[in-house]
Amino acid sequence: MGRRHVDGARTARHTGGVDAAELGAFLASRRARIRPADVGLPTGPRRRVPGLRRDEVAMLAGASVDYYAELERGKGVRPSPQMLSALARALRLGADERDHLFHLAGQPTVGSAGPDGTAQPGMLALLDLLEGTPTRVISDLHECLAQNRMAAALLGDPGPRTGLRASFVYRWFTEPDSRAIYPEDDHPRHSREFTADLRAAVARRGRDARAAELVASLRSASEEFARLWDSGDVEVRRSVRKRIVHPALGVVELDCQRMASEDGRQRLLFFTASPGSAAAEQLQLLSVIGVQDLSRDEAGLRDPASS
Repeated sequence: MGRRHVDGARTARHTGGVDAAELGAFLASRRARIRPADVGLPTGPRRRVPGLRRDEVAMLAGASVDYYAELERGKGVRPSPQMLSALARALRLGADERDHLFHLAGQPTVGSAGPDGTAQPGMLALLDLLEGTPTRVISDLHECLAQNRMAAALLGDPGPRTGLRASFVYRWFTEPDSRAIYPEDDHPRHSREFTADLRAAVARRGRDARAAELVASLRSASEEFARLWDSGDVEVRRSVRKRIVHPALGVVELDCQRMASEDGRQRLLFFTASPGSAAAEQLQLLSVIGVQDLSRDEAGLRDPASS
């Protein structure tokens, strides 16, 4: 760290294990290094800072601007593990940086309440390269870790969900509204594929408490999941044809391609259409529409797909 950080550590205000001054300085330094284009935000002609603004970080993390500003000033309350995870995703922190953020906030670095850390640097690099293609990074438990602007426009904003609800598979079997993103005729197929894919992920993880909790909770909450799980079917999902219900464009039929990380715990999903197809025209229109709320009533029922 630079001298300012070292000196700040000597005079930092500690509250309940929180190194408030260092936490604020660290957040500010990470914010300054990210270009708006890196996270799908417009640069604009009147931008006075090279990195993100405070309000942009707050938006990406699902926090209020005042709350985030207080954190950077070293005056905010102790952030929860869920908020720290959301900030780590918004600021594109690597594993070491994420652990450091948790240490400064006086929180344990291994938390079972949220997704497995943040998207790996290699996955984020690919995400940045696919700016014009709807692209998302998820964990093998179907937790959204990062996405670009086109994915947000197509699939919706996953928000800073925590605990079991961070997994789209959990929401799929326990929250009926989450299924609105797919045509009803496709629901049985997705249920089978989600379950078979989750079985493969659980086996790959071995003795993993979070995966075991997810399966146990789903078996208890959903008869459909329990029946499918007991079938013993297993399948690692790679490429699949998807029909996605968009509130403004209607049904968009796309190919969903997948690339897995070396350890198998993260996946890069990107959605493509055949040149000259109706879906290609819909994606072109989507790039113009962006995340504008053109159908608020329908959008309120949408829950972003994770795989």
